[in-house]
Amino acid sequence: MSAPANTRERTSFLLSVLSNPMGLIAALILLAMVLVAIFAPLIAPFEPNAVQIFKVNAAPGNGYLLGGDGSGRDIFSRLVYGARNTFLGALVAVTVAGVLGVTGGLFAGYYGKTFDTVSGWIADGLMALPAIIVLLALFQALGSSIYLSMAVFGVMLSPGFFRLTRNLVRGVKHELYIDAARVAGLSDIRIILRHILLVIRAPVVIQVSIVAGIAIVIQAGLEFLGLGDSNVPTWGGMLQDAFANLYVAPKSVYWPGLAISFTVASLVLLANAIRDRMQRGDAAPRAAKLPPAPTSVTAPLPADKDALLQVQDLVVGYPDRAGWKPVVKGVSLTLKRGEIFGLVGESGSGKTQTAFSVLGLLSTGGRVLSGSIRFDGDEITGLSEAQRHALRGKRIAYVPQEPMSNLDPSFKIGFQLVEPMVTVLGISKAEAKARALQLLARVGLPDPERVFRSYPHEISGGMAQRVLIAGAVSCNPDLLIADEPTTALDVTVQMEVLELMRDLQAEFGMSIILVTHNFGVVADMCDTVAVMKDGQIVETASADALFADPQHDYTKMLLGSVLEDPETRSYRAPEESAA
Repeated sequence: MSAPANTRERTSFLLSVLSNPMGLIAALILLAMVLVAIFAPLIAPFEPNAVQIFKVNAAPGNGYLLGGDGSGRDIFSRLVYGARNTFLGALVAVTVAGVLGVTGGLFAGYYGKTFDTVSGWIADGLMALPAIIVLLALFQALGSSIYLSMAVFGVMLSPGFFRLTRNLVRGVKHELYIDAARVAGLSDIRIILRHILLVIRAPVVIQVSIVAGIAIVIQAGLEFLGLGDSNVPTWGGMLQDAFANLYVAPKSVYWPGLAISFTVASLVLLANAIRDRMQRGDAAPRAAKLPPAPTSVTAPLPADKDALLQVQDLVVGYPDRAGWKPVVKGVSLTLKRGEIFGLVGESGSGKTQTAFSVLGLLSTGGRVLSGSIRFDGDEITGLSEAQRHALRGKRIAYVPQEPMSNLDPSFKIGFQLVEPMVTVLGISKAEAKARALQLLARVGLPDPERVFRSYPHEISGGMAQRVLIAGAVSCNPDLLIADEPTTALDVTVQMEVLELMRDLQAEFGMSIILVTHNFGVVADMCDTVAVMKDGQIVETASADALFADPQHDYTKMLLGSVLEDPETRSYRAPEESAA
């Protein structure tokens, strides 16, 4: 990415964070504090240690904007210079804690084994030490330098960064994109810095804000106990002086107290705004720049008693910086009752987005921009989430592409089958268990009791797909949407799963939408086929007619790419070279 592009990305990110009102307020407060700290010599009317003996505990006015402290020094000037020293002390603590904790957590989480064990022991030992008592005990050795105290305090705070980072790394290091980076030959350091650290950065940002706030409070506490240098202006030192003269000049305690409170609160609020922006990803355009709310078509298809699902002129889009980008462009299809409808096309053709529109499960930001989706005669594009929830599972079921990724590893198979039936059908757990065991047997699993008691990692991919099919039909749905249900399976298991789906469709009388790119599956399963390209349906026909006489050039190209009766290769001895 070019430098101008990087600049635009950073500007967009900053504007998105500042669009949050709390983030904007916090950023303005912190910016003001930082500018005051930087330009303290220009802002402060007096030197921080300049004493006027006749202005001890003086009231505001007469040259001292906020009054005088117990030694006759200008409170405003010391408050301004104190911002610089307080921020520097907090920066030292955060830097030491972050460098030690994040670095150790990255390597411990990624490599594990001995390094993880030893570093874990060290972190546990540091956490067991009371930080304040350690700092008090080391005061004689460290002297009155608050920066050395904050450096030691940073070491004491590093286990918080370490534990957070290590746990986050453990959660992502086995992701497929990390394996792909290893296979691509990237070094461990590059993977850790470019692929792992960027993923876990949002929680680390929150930890930085927490530690910065804690560092400011602890620094103020140490100085309040008299461990700092009275000649170095800090907010904590000002608090100590204010409390010593509380009965003489009570208002003097307000100024350092408010400075500490506003700074710590602003750090937390800004960090939360940054976290929210990071987790949301690319910011969507403002509502005012987007097209108007989607509306159904004005001329819906005529009622068809045999049609379970009717989709007309469906347009689905996702927001980008220019507005809405359509990914499904005017799709129309009709699914008959008891029919198996194949939605076929290459990756990126829009077939899955079309299916997810029916399910109401579009990814974040996606929406139906226009068109009509009628299920059993009722329009469903404008349904609320609660109304969609009443349809999903009970009347419309779904079989996903990746079986192992769609089973929760924390719960047993039986629980994941029983819970939906109890919720959707309103039956008892005993009835749901009996029905689950019957379905596991019906989908061809040889030992339903063992599978019922197993965790997902204890069964194979083919068994997991059968479990998901059992769960999909457990509530007797009218429509089953299967998204590439055999892609992750070997050829033998694919045939078994397809045969199972065909038998279940005949047994339960369901309609099926089969999303696939495999024409072999289409030929074996489907009654009607729609071919998609670039978000549009280019051809719809019965399966027999499509294979016998395809009309569209794109369909012909797809069918032509399917090898049939290829010539078998045979071994041929190398020719002898001429002597």
